[in-house]
Amino acid sequence: MDGSAAAGRSGRCCAALAGSNSALAALGCAILGLDLYTKALVAEALAHGESVPILDGFFNLVHVRNVGIAFGLFADAPAWFRDWALPALALAGVVVVLALFRQTGQASGMNRCAFPLILAGAAGNLYERWWQGYVTDFLDFFVGTYHWPAFNVADSAITVGVGLLLLDSFRRPGRESAAEG
Repeated sequence: MDGSAAAGRSGRCCAALAGSNSALAALGCAILGLDLYTKALVAEALAHGESVPILDGFFNLVHVRNVGIAFGLFADAPAWFRDWALPALALAGVVVVLALFRQTGQASGMNRCAFPLILAGAAGNLYERWWQGYVTDFLDFFVGTYHWPAFNVADSAITVGVGLLLLDSFRRPGRESAAEG
């Protein structure tokens, strides 16, 4: 299947879902619930630092506590910054996403579907960071000795949501090109 067909089907699916704010709220709540549930499962099943091979040479389940932000950035920052500034920035991000979502009005389906994904992901990581001081990451993909930084359901939701926003920005009819400007 080519990318444009998948994008078209994704857009139609999201357009149907985006017709209902309650469906969008349910999507966000489901993602948030899945994120918190999977993090709790990992914390219960695996010791901190433990790794369980799932697909040899490609995928492990791990239990990592990320005190920084994406990819461990700011992990070595002073405790006050990690404990107060990072959660405050995440909370500000949640407020911005909520404000943008309210402004979308008749925006396209993909665009409207992106916001609950981003919001649920940000809320899941914010909740854990605020109450535990770290975020549990557990999905470890790698090839040979190269490991992508471990991540979780919330990170995935944020990434997919941002991807939908970017894809939607390229698909909008009536966009002016920089050359025409």
